[in-house]
Amino acid sequence: MVAEHTVKAFDEDITRLRGMVAEMGGLAELSIAQAMDALVSGDERLAAGVIARDRRIDQLEGEVDRLAVRVLALRAPMAEDLREVLAALKIAGVIERIGDYAKNIAKRVGHIEGHKRFEPLTLLPMMNELAGDMVHDVLTAYAARDPVAAADIVQRDAKVDAFYDSVFRNFVSYMVENPATISSVAQLMFVARNIERIGDQATNIAEVVHYAATGTYLPDREDVMPPSGSS
Repeated sequence: MVAEHTVKAFDEDITRLRGMVAEMGGLAELSIAQAMDALVSGDERLAAGVIARDRRIDQLEGEVDRLAVRVLALRAPMAEDLREVLAALKIAGVIERIGDYAKNIAKRVGHIEGHKRFEPLTLLPMMNELAGDMVHDVLTAYAARDPVAAADIVQRDAKVDAFYDSVFRNFVSYMVENPATISSVAQLMFVARNIERIGDQATNIAEVVHYAATGTYLPDREDVMPPSGSS
């Protein structure tokens, strides 16, 4: 009877962990989209909402951290169960960084001169959508414990990286041809770099999802998570 209660309590803790990670992910997805909307429209109120939301994401990460540590200390999970707890802990940290990148983008709002007529700005929404879709899909893979979907997301990061390289070249050319825009384009370079990092973080989550589900690393990604014992 005690063992049954212990198992039930562990299952409840895991459900809470996954629920908090899912909430963090949903908030981060919203922030990614709204940060770009605010940048394109120059909507400083919308940007302020993204910045404020980051505090809730940070708060949730702290809650995940505390619960995960408690589960590790009290339940002493092994193998698959241990990977599950470590995955929630690591993914929460990655989502917190994604929230920071979205916040960074929101902070550029108001620093782009004549944004509605600014040609370089038109290059960023599609790149942002690619990275945002990666985040959405990897969180879906996490919820479904789907290592195949996770592995596919890792491959998609190359497209975001290529987009970033193309955008960077375009920005440099634009600044050379229009020296008066250097300050504004520099802000957009910062935005593009943050979008690229969002794609990288989605890839990091995908690697953790794959390891948590299978106990095996993706090729060349053996630094994703610490060993959890036998799989």
